[in-house]
Amino acid sequence: MRVRLADRADAASIVAIYNQGIEDRVGTFETAPRTAATVQTWFDDQHPIVVVEQEGDIIAYASSSSYRPRTWYAGIVEHSVYVRRDWRGRGVGRLALSRLIQECEQAGFWKLVSRIFVENAASRALHLAVEFREVGVYEKHGQLEGIWHDVVIVEYVITRNLAAIS
Repeated sequence: MRVRLADRADAASIVAIYNQGIEDRVGTFETAPRTAATVQTWFDDQHPIVVVEQEGDIIAYASSSSYRPRTWYAGIVEHSVYVRRDWRGRGVGRLALSRLIQECEQAGFWKLVSRIFVENAASRALHLAVEFREVGVYEKHGQLEGIWHDVVIVEYVITRNLAAIS
């Protein structure tokens, strides 16, 4: 297994995994399938995206993106982790997320955040396993097919980068 930074050529594989997550209705409020062109826009040369490969096939990814446009939030990134259905539960999400944390640290970010459906036990366990902390719950944060969902807010603070700017 190989974990590496993603590049634009990986967009089709990434979107295939993301679209599985959309279809499964357990990891995102999105309902419309995305395209490789959409994923291409994620590559901004600032926010790391990593993939996990097995024998040349991409089986998982973790991405980061801008958190908020205000300058004081510049060191915080949103993140997502998705694993191809046939590889879920085998630890590849942990590989992807761990590498994303490392890449975000090297890029100078001091915090990763996300929101996870309360009922998404696998994602919550993954985040806790790599030392994210659950900091609260947004109640009725959004509707998915007419059903309200609460989300758990998670964060990972990169202490070394935070200390460097203090």
